Amino acid sequence: MDEPILTMEERESINAGRWFSSLSPSLRHDILRCAYVKRYKDGELIAARGEPPEQWIACAKGAVRVSSTSVSGKLITLTYVEPGIWFGDVSIFDGDRRTHDAYAHGETTTLNVAKADFKKILSSHVELYDAMLRLHARRIRQLFGLVEDLNTLPLRARLAKQLNHLVRSYGVPSLSDAKAIRISLQLAQEELAQLLGASRQRVNQELKQMEREHVIKIEPGGLTVLDREALIKIVNSDD
Repeated sequence: MDEPILTMEERESINAGRWFSSLSPSLRHDILRCAYVKRYKDGELIAARGEPPEQWIACAKGAVRVSSTSVSGKLITLTYVEPGIWFGDVSIFDGDRRTHDAYAHGETTTLNVAKADFKKILSSHVELYDAMLRLHARRIRQLFGLVEDLNTLPLRARLAKQLNHLVRSYGVPSLSDAKAIRISLQLAQEELAQLLGASRQRVNQELKQMEREHVIKIEPGGLTVLDREALIKIVNSDD
């Protein structure tokens, strides 16, 4: 059977990634030349916590839920990796086992570079070292921001900030309202609550309040943002 290849849309998602697009053409070419494609159904395991790192991965379609399970059995979701984002390089660098589970959220396509090929690219492109440092620095800044938000912002502001991020990453024009933006990533309220470190009940209360204020609309298939400016004001008013 022939190995799957990226569709035009998937390739565009990879090439348009903020970090990947900053690399030199020759480095991008060498990464893509040795990469292989894998497709997953919703909920399928992509990489497991505790496994040795065997590949460097990019999301090309759908989303990748990065999570772990506590000793008590509680699922903790850290993030959803969007198309164009690379991950899994930390374990390759330090040689330790993977720290989290990665699952497909919806129909998902990944682009993968084997560990041995990743090392070869590093040896032939010194540029990649600097690029990885920039990537890790950005992740550290994001992590510090999340910790600060968790300790300083009320849930309403954190929720608005998360919804605004989802709009940037997964927003598509609404078919029923030209001014509205639908979040194409379908998250159950429990999944959204996990991202925010809050209970589903409290997140539901805040969503209902935003809906009463005509900032968002809660629909069976997910959320639609009716007034993005109002969403941003919620963030800034509590910042």
